Amino acid sequence: MSTTNNDTSDIKKAAEQANGQEIEKNLEDNKKVDAPESLSEEEQTAFIEDDLRTDK
Repeated sequence: MSTTNNDTSDIKKAAEQANGQEIEKNLEDNKKVDAPESLSEEEQTAFIEDDLRTDK
């Protein structure tokens, strides 16, 4: 487990090693994104079961 001091130095290292051109390329608006995958019937579950909801 790391301490706060290690986290700070890790963040500093990452910032120093960041490639501005790569970041800009990744943030382009016209970047192609794959369509989301369809979920199986088992995967299509509600976060809260309808019969337990109290807001209806």
